Amino acid sequence: MAHAKDRVLSGMRPTGKVHLGNYLGALENWVRLQESHDCFFFVANWHALTDSTDTSEVPANTVEMMADWLGAGLDPNRSTLFIQSLVPEHAELHLLFSMTTPVGWLERVPTYKERIEQLGIASPSYGLLGYPLLQAADILMYKPRWVPVGADQVPHIELTREVARRFNNAFRSVFPEPDAMLTEIPKVPGTDGRKMSKSYDNALYLSDTPETVTAKVKPMVTDPARKRRADPGNPDVCPVFDLHRIFTPGPDREACATGCRTAGIGCLDCKDVLLRHLLPALEPIRERRQAFAEKPAAIVETLREGSRRARTVAQRTMDDVRTAVGITP
Repeated sequence: MAHAKDRVLSGMRPTGKVHLGNYLGALENWVRLQESHDCFFFVANWHALTDSTDTSEVPANTVEMMADWLGAGLDPNRSTLFIQSLVPEHAELHLLFSMTTPVGWLERVPTYKERIEQLGIASPSYGLLGYPLLQAADILMYKPRWVPVGADQVPHIELTREVARRFNNAFRSVFPEPDAMLTEIPKVPGTDGRKMSKSYDNALYLSDTPETVTAKVKPMVTDPARKRRADPGNPDVCPVFDLHRIFTPGPDREACATGCRTAGIGCLDCKDVLLRHLLPALEPIRERRQAFAEKPAAIVETLREGSRRARTVAQRTMDDVRTAVGITP
């Protein structure tokens, strides 16, 4: 008898096009997981409201992001791809969790204070405080075995486990506790050497043409010690070499490292070698992505169909939850 595949769930907020850091940190792994797991991946559009109530770009950002997901290889026939707000059961479960979860648990979540400081929020919303609880509802609704995350997100999964435990103890056992599936997130620098981020305007996007990628990589910052062509450098502190580690095979990578340390090659030569390996890796994704992006109505229908499938699962979970809570005569 065939064993059912372990279920995996993850999501992204619809902030627009996916950059190389998002791809290498999450999306590439999601594509691999489709082979071996029952995958649910969702657009966390309610979570977008925790940063801003200006929703004017969220629908278009959702379509752009989904074009990237599909271009990268997520397959709606093998994964359930859906929009959070099209499964209203998430909100009901969030409400019920809010009745059993102590406020102190939410105030201790590290990202809560960080977001307030980063965004300079004088009066944080209830939604910002409660977003880890909505995240717990997003996860537990589908009773996944695994949630793929980077190490910085592990506290959120631990909170989700505590929320499940608290609910199960208050009513009866409905939710299995999911585990974090640690994703090795490579160091992906932006063109200015800082972490790749939309907000820093230093990102390489999956939608960028080869010409755009080349134009962004050529002026990338390198080891600050290499002021002149004749100065030796240190690959270990060079952002370009961080990309070599990901895209350039061993012999070419080692030749660049040696050339850098001995000033045998210049930084532009080193970038040319990187582009020789980076562009062929990105181009098939960009071409597939472009084909999807040209049919936005089909993307929306894919998401609506995926949301119908997700909602069927969510309704079964909520039947169990309502029976457990037992407040309706």
